[in-house]
This record gives sequence, C-alpha cells and structure tokens, in this order.
Amino acid sequence: MAKRASLIDLAEAAGVSLATIDRALNGRETVSPATRARILAVAQRIGHPAALRLAHDLAAKSAPREVRLGVVLHKQGQDFYKAFANELQSAIAQVQNVRAKLVLEFSPSQSPSDMAATLRSMAGRCDVVAGTGVNHPEVTAAAEDLRAQGIRVFSLLSDFAQGVRVGYLGLNNLKVGRTAGWITALGAKQPGKLLVFVGGHRFHGHELREAGYRGYLREVAPHLEVLDTVVNLETRQLTYEATLDALNKHANLRGIFVSGGGVEGALAALRELRAPGDMVFVAPVLTPDTRQGLAEGLVTLVTETPLDKLCRELFSRMIDVATGSGEVSDLGQIFFRPDIHLAESI
Repeated sequence: MAKRASLIDLAEAAGVSLATIDRALNGRETVSPATRARILAVAQRIGHPAALRLAHDLAAKSAPREVRLGVVLHKQGQDFYKAFANELQSAIAQVQNVRAKLVLEFSPSQSPSDMAATLRSMAGRCDVVAGTGVNHPEVTAAAEDLRAQGIRVFSLLSDFAQGVRVGYLGLNNLKVGRTAGWITALGAKQPGKLLVFVGGHRFHGHELREAGYRGYLREVAPHLEVLDTVVNLETRQLTYEATLDALNKHANLRGIFVSGGGVEGALAALRELRAPGDMVFVAPVLTPDTRQGLAEGLVTLVTETPLDKLCRELFSRMIDVATGSGEVSDLGQIFFRPDIHLAESI
C-alpha cells in the first residue's frame, strides 16, 4: 500500500514550513493568497487528505449560489410580451455574483384562475416569483400560498395582491392616464367624444390609467366627453370592432386612449375610416405597428414602460429577497419614468 502523504511531505514539496502549512490549512490571514494557492496545488498533486478537504471547502464557498427567478407573463404571441421576454433573457445574462436561472412561464389566459394556477406551478421551481396579473382574490390567494412556502411574489406593470406581494415594479399608472388626458386636451380643440379601452376591470393599472385620464379631462377639458369604457380583453379583434362602432356612431370622436393591449385593432379601424391627424391617439407601447402609426400621423403619443431598466431592477430586487435572511418587508411601489415617443422622436 502506498504511504499516505504527511504534512511534512506537503511542506517539503511546497517549499514552506510546517507552521505555514498549519496557517494555510486553518485559513489564517498571515498566509498570502499566492502561497496558499501553491500549497493547495501541491496537496492536490501528492494527495494530502486535509489539504484536499480544504480545497473542496474553498471551492464550494467560492462557487456562486444558484438563484431561481420565476416570471409569469401574459399573451405569449403579442409583440409587447415578446419584447418583455427578450429583455428578461438579456437581463438574466448580465446578473453577477450569483448563478441566476430564469424560469419563464406564460399564463394560458388573463383569467384569474389561470394566472393563479400558473403562479402556484412555480412552487418548487423558483426561489422568488414575479408576474403580470389581474387584481383578483384568486390571484391573491395564490400569492399567499407561495408566501407560506417561503416564496415571495412581485407584481409587474399592474399591481395585484397588495399586502401580500413583496413589491410592485412598473409605471405610475395614474400619472400615465393623466398624461394621456393632457395630450388629448392639448390636441382636441373642438367639443366631442373620447374613447378609452381597458383590458379588463380587474387590471389595477388599467383602472388607474382610466381614472387619471377621466380626472384630468374633467378638470381642464369639459368640452370633451369620455364615453363608457370599453373592455377589450387586450385583443386586436375586439378593439377593432369597438373602434369601428364608435367611429360610425360618433362623427365627432376626437380621441382614443388604449390603456393596454389590442392597440393594433384600433389603428386598423382608424386606417379604414379616418385621415391621419384627425384625432388624438395615445398608445401604451412602441411596437412595429404603433411606430408606423406615429410615422403616418395616426398615433399622437406613446407612453412606454422601459423594459430594459425594469428587468435589471427586477432581478436585483428578486435576488436580494431570495438571498436575504428572515422576513422581507414590503418594498412598496417601485416606479419607472415612461419612455415618451412622438412622431419626431422615432
């Protein structure tokens, strides 16, 4: 049987004293990193068990921790959510100091039950979760279930599960609505009607945008009447049909504000029945279609979420929560300034 290498053998092979070997193996500060590295390299070559154990421990300590970051989005086929997914992939690649793994899922629909089920499916696969969702008791219950398992939830774009979720990241939606009202009042000089779309009444962010829009116009433009809000489920077809109906019924339609998805449908209807510059049109996202609308003069203003900034901040906050110890306090609402696009800025 081959003789096992001793500490004396290790000291001789490394060209240092036994005292230096002792200090290196016990992690004392008096040994330089270069000397420690030489001792460990020799220990691995000659097979000294104590030093090999130390090398293994040091390697384990120096390896970055894996943190699993779950994100649930809607509307996998929409341009906005495609762009959101791409920004998430880009941001995860830039994370440092931990091995960040993105677990990305899309809810089958906007229904509260689908969103709640998708959130619950992240349990066991993620250390912390973020999602776009409606503000509904079923979604809140799912966030509560995850929290009970030590998994905290962030809300994105439209707040939900207040008091349960750990934080919200997105725009100040009330201000977005008031901004839409401001540009509408500025551009629509003649009395007339206005049309506003929301994805659904359970989208907290859309409710705030609608409230801000109506509130501003009540204050400064009483000559403009906001029609009953239309729920479009963020779909192109419903938005298209509702816009055509409003254009045919109201010759004095002066403006349209789409607070969420489905903007392509409204633009398609406008292209059929109205000339560029005929009304004020405010969109929530810069897509190929709204960019073309700006160039044509059909779109007046785009108030867009800066997804690159949001994704970087989101992962930073999620990692802090996942790697922290103890109960995490409510981070509140983390607002971003919208990217404002006009025809002359694209």
